[in-house]
Amino acid sequence: MSRLTRYVPVLDWGRSYSRDALSNDLIAAVIVTIMLIPQSLAYALLAGLPPEAGIYASIIPILLYAIFGTSRALAVGPVAVVSLMTAAAVGQVAEQGTMGYAVAALSLALLSGVMLLAMGVFRMGFVANFLSHPVIAGFITASGVLIATSQLKHIFGVTAHGHTLFGIIGSLLKHLPDANPITAILGAGATVFLFWVRKGLRQFLMRLGLSAKLADVATKAGPVAAVLATTLIVWGFGLDANGVAIVGEVPQGLPPLTMPSFSPDLLATLFLPALLISVIGFVESISVAQTLAAKKRQRIDPDQELIGLGAANIGAAFTGGYPVTGGFARSVVNFDAGAETPAAGAFTAIGLAIAAVALTPLVYFLPKATLAATIIVAVLSLVDFSILKRTWNYSRADFLAVTATILLTLGLGVEAGVSAGVLLSLALHVYKTSRPHVAEVGLVPGTQHFRNINRHKVETCPGLLSLRIDESLYFVNARFLEDLIFERLARDKTLRNVILMCSAINEIDYSALESLEAINQRLTEQGIGLHLSEVKGPVTDRLRTTHFLDHLNGKVYLSQYEAWQQLSADQTRFDVA
Repeated sequence: MSRLTRYVPVLDWGRSYSRDALSNDLIAAVIVTIMLIPQSLAYALLAGLPPEAGIYASIIPILLYAIFGTSRALAVGPVAVVSLMTAAAVGQVAEQGTMGYAVAALSLALLSGVMLLAMGVFRMGFVANFLSHPVIAGFITASGVLIATSQLKHIFGVTAHGHTLFGIIGSLLKHLPDANPITAILGAGATVFLFWVRKGLRQFLMRLGLSAKLADVATKAGPVAAVLATTLIVWGFGLDANGVAIVGEVPQGLPPLTMPSFSPDLLATLFLPALLISVIGFVESISVAQTLAAKKRQRIDPDQELIGLGAANIGAAFTGGYPVTGGFARSVVNFDAGAETPAAGAFTAIGLAIAAVALTPLVYFLPKATLAATIIVAVLSLVDFSILKRTWNYSRADFLAVTATILLTLGLGVEAGVSAGVLLSLALHVYKTSRPHVAEVGLVPGTQHFRNINRHKVETCPGLLSLRIDESLYFVNARFLEDLIFERLARDKTLRNVILMCSAINEIDYSALESLEAINQRLTEQGIGLHLSEVKGPVTDRLRTTHFLDHLNGKVYLSQYEAWQQLSADQTRFDVA
């Protein structure tokens, strides 16, 4: 049973589900549903799909995540960045508005779901580590700018295209003379109102005497108020006849059963975008889930999260949706509203299903400019250019990675940006570990501790060189250690013993082993002893499978202090002799 609950967590938390948890989950579900209706419609349009696709992508996927996910607060559904990546990927193989475009979006969701599911089954949650936080922050910032800029066409009521910042701006400027004044007024008004809702409505309502809880609910419902107001204005004054673009007819009913394409050519074309969407979506989702779980001392299983997100995306592929993941804003709202279990997500799905059946006729006159305003306000909260200053002050290498990611995303598009981010993250790791920090250490007087001779007042022994290696040894940095030791020996002809302090070494690969053997051989030829201290158990076990320890011309010491005591005493006797 325990093995089954690992893969189906609902069997675990469902057994102890209480009436209090039900009450809290229902309240959270109502709040999140109100927030999610306009968001889902808006993100579907951002992805280049009909608005109902956003609703469909928020029903079955949420239910499946509630069954297989481990986060008690994560709210799964369409998100801005993944919607943008979907539009960029699917736009390469089909034209927006065509059946082929919708089918390609379904296929993208299926591919992403299968990848996530496979990664979860094979316990590959560690892939999230391939993207450094600064690179992710840079990518999300650039994506936020791209998304906000791409929605200006709806604010002004013009036609514009492009997947890069310069392409979008150029297209906007070209078509700006054709802007619809009424649409621009509606769009600008909705944008200003939504910014005020986000920044000032809560304080305003509390000054009027509302409780903090009611003020929070009203703030979360702000986008719904914008939707209702602008829809009524367009309907009441017949503004659609004056060129104001509206959502139009949205099919009533529950998500349909759909079939993605299994064309090898299409799947091959979408493979890389699906992989990038899977990794980015998982990183965003797991970051939010772990942050919220930590506040309640709950545990998140990254591998099971992969399975939960994989199931959600596969569900989206067969029910008219497109790729989904855990959203930051709605998850925080879900958490703050008091969600106790994933059942809150299931209740949200039920609420959205009711909306899909009964409320879709009400959005017929909803102006697309309002949905664009909803997206702009939501994504600009993700834009954080301060990451450039923080990384510049802390690490120039990270600053370079962030800057390159932002510029490439803005200049070449989201796929190029995130691909560059992955490569830069790996390149930075390789670069940093290729030149590991190696400190010459000495004994702190009156203690058994050893510290860097350039940072502390320590005792050293002539003829004895102690080096602390602060990195695992592998093929990238093996020669660096060789060169460092031999360069140090060339500067000091009196050396008789070298101690490698291995307390920070977690692994020695075969290339590094060969380098150690070369160091040992050369030191033996020069009559210099090579010794190891504080070698970790797993590293020792690996070394014992070879002949290195048998051929080592020195000893392996349990502690650096033990090596220091014996070798410094031997050096003193050698000097006296």
